[in-house]
Amino acid sequence: MSAGSPIRPLVEEDAAELYALVDCNRARLAHWMPWAAEQTLDQTKAFISRALQQEQVEDGFQRAVVVGAAIAGTIGFHRIDRDNRSTSIGYWIGAEFEGQGVMSAAVTELIRHAFGALQLHRVELQIAPDNERSRALAARLGFREEGLLRDAERFGEEYRDLLMHSLLATEWEART
Repeated sequence: MSAGSPIRPLVEEDAAELYALVDCNRARLAHWMPWAAEQTLDQTKAFISRALQQEQVEDGFQRAVVVGAAIAGTIGFHRIDRDNRSTSIGYWIGAEFEGQGVMSAAVTELIRHAFGALQLHRVELQIAPDNERSRALAARLGFREEGLLRDAERFGEEYRDLLMHSLLATEWEART
């Protein structure tokens, strides 16, 4: 990743700071992400451990989104489908860091990495239909809304729809 990057690798020592950010943004995050409602410090440690393992087996990665030295959120590739040369990006950011272009810069960096170093063909974002901020970010970066994934994400005992957005390497190259 580039110098001055808005992202950096997660390390085990990040657990307390990352958990504190989740905790103070819990209600807001839990509306979009099922894991956030009851996230504990131990679960945050386990997330970082899984992220480190994920990177070791080269099946995607998770990063801290940073503003200065502070962790502002996380971003990463869920998995990498090498046969189809595709991946999906997941991210979240603390409320106090919204509206500063931080997440746009972080997503842009992952797109560049996907289409550059990883030589992928397709990047996906799955976004809740009422998540206007994420939908606007996707549109700004050139993602196309492809359609509705019905009951695609489980929230407790209910299921929620997601909108599929994608960006192809050729579309990104044409933009840059």
